[in-house]
Amino acid sequence: MSDVKLRSILESDLETIRNWRNSKEVSQYMYTDNIISPEQQIQWFKKISNDNSSRYWIIEYDNQAVGVVSISEISDLYDSCFWGFYIGNTNFRGLGIASKVEYLILSYVFDTLKLNKLRCEAFSDNKVINLHEKFGFRREAYYRNHIKKGEKYFDVVGLAILKKEWDILKNNYQQ
Repeated sequence: MSDVKLRSILESDLETIRNWRNSKEVSQYMYTDNIISPEQQIQWFKKISNDNSSRYWIIEYDNQAVGVVSISEISDLYDSCFWGFYIGNTNFRGLGIASKVEYLILSYVFDTLKLNKLRCEAFSDNKVINLHEKFGFRREAYYRNHIKKGEKYFDVVGLAILKKEWDILKNNYQQ
């Protein structure tokens, strides 16, 4: 059985992440799709390295970097955070990695950070919504014409899951 792990982002990962983020396969699902320069990538890394309200990891599959996952806007006030991920190496899509990452993040947010709510957003036509819903996320918002990329507007779905819901469901996903 292949193994999925999360590890801290290293400076040596920056060019790989930048290439993933600049690729059409990843940027089509992001709120921005501008080309990221090496200097911008370094600035991003400095920013996230000093941000206590977020965590970023490299997704590894069989010890190979395949994507990025993050939680952000960690809030004691709201007892919640947001999360997102992408599989940047398209050769590794469709292998169940996303499901394993989803489980790892849900466990981390609810069992380690002990937050009450995990939130996310996705373009309304993104199939990742189905994955989130399989893990117990519920649709809480529908933002019409929420993101503008070029001359086109995109609708966004807001989803969330509560700790009490995850506590009921998590045993179904441990395998």
